[in-house]
Amino acid sequence: MMTELTSPPRDSNPDEDQGAEQANQPPQHPTEINEDTDISTLSAAQLYELNQNLLDQTADVQRPLIAKIAPMAELRAEYERGSVSFVKQIDYLEGRGYSSFRRTRGDGDCFYRSVAFAYVEKLLQSDDPAIAAAAALSTLEQTPIVLESAGYEKMVYEDFYAVLEELVKNVATLDDYGNPTLTDEMLLEAFQDPQTSNSIVVYMRMLTSAQIRLDPDNFAPFLFHPELGEPMEVREFCEHFVDATGKEADHVQMTALSRMLRINIDVAYLDGRGSNGQVEFVKFQPEETMEVIVSSPICLLYRPGHYDILVGPTA
Repeated sequence: MMTELTSPPRDSNPDEDQGAEQANQPPQHPTEINEDTDISTLSAAQLYELNQNLLDQTADVQRPLIAKIAPMAELRAEYERGSVSFVKQIDYLEGRGYSSFRRTRGDGDCFYRSVAFAYVEKLLQSDDPAIAAAAALSTLEQTPIVLESAGYEKMVYEDFYAVLEELVKNVATLDDYGNPTLTDEMLLEAFQDPQTSNSIVVYMRMLTSAQIRLDPDNFAPFLFHPELGEPMEVREFCEHFVDATGKEADHVQMTALSRMLRINIDVAYLDGRGSNGQVEFVKFQPEETMEVIVSSPICLLYRPGHYDILVGPTA
C-alpha cells in the first residue's frame, strides 16, 4: 500500500510562540553539544547543525559526486565522539544487514543524485538487466511528453534527457557474452563526471517538478516554504525548491519522483531520535495502479540535511 503523502514535521515559528515560551518557561536547549548530550533535547535546527558539523569535518573538496561503497563502520567512527544515540542507530542498521553505504557529495543535490545512481544500478543488478532496462526505457520515453505538458520546452530538457537515456540503453544493450555494455565501474565513472552527473540531476529535478505541477490537487496542501513554514503556490514552490539546483528535497519531492519513475524509495532516518536505537524507514511509492520498474526499493540513508545511498541485504 502506498504511504500517504504527509507534511514532515516543522519547527514552530519563533515569533508566534514567543509569548507562550515566556509564560511556560520550558527548559532551554543545551548550548554545547557533545557525546553526553541527550539528543531528545535538541531542536530540529540543532540536529541539522550537529550533522552539518560532522559532515564538514569529514568533507573533502575533492570528494567525488558519488563515492565507492564504504563499510558502515567508517560512518560509525565519525559519530563515536559526537553522539551515542547516532552510534546506536548505526549499530541497529548493521544488525539488520545494512553493512555499507555509498557517499554522495553534500551539495544540495544529494537526494536526486543518489536516486538516479541507485536507479540505474538497480537495473544493472536485476536478474535480467536487459528486460529491466527495457521496462525503464518504456517509462523514460514518455517523460518528455509529460515535461511538455508541464510547460517545459524541448530545447530545455532534451540534452539532459539524452544523457540518462544513453545510460539506461547501455544496460539494455548486451555484449558478446550477454552482459550489459554498461559495467558497474563505468556507471560510477559516469556519475563522478560533473557534466554527466549534473545533467542527470537536472533531469531528475524536472521530472519531480512536472509531477507536482501536473497533480496540484494532491501536492498543493503540502507545499510550504522550508524555512518560513508558509504555504506556497505550486509554481512558486517548484521554481524555487525543485527546479533550482542545490535545493534539498523533502517528502513532497520524494513522493513526486517515486511516482514519476515508478520506483520504490525507502529512506532510513538516522537522526539520533529512535527509541532504543531503532531507525525509522519511511517508504515512498508509486500509486497502487502503477507497476514498479524494479522489485526491490532504492534505499537512502538520511541525516538531517543530507542523503547517502544505503546498501542493504537486498542490494
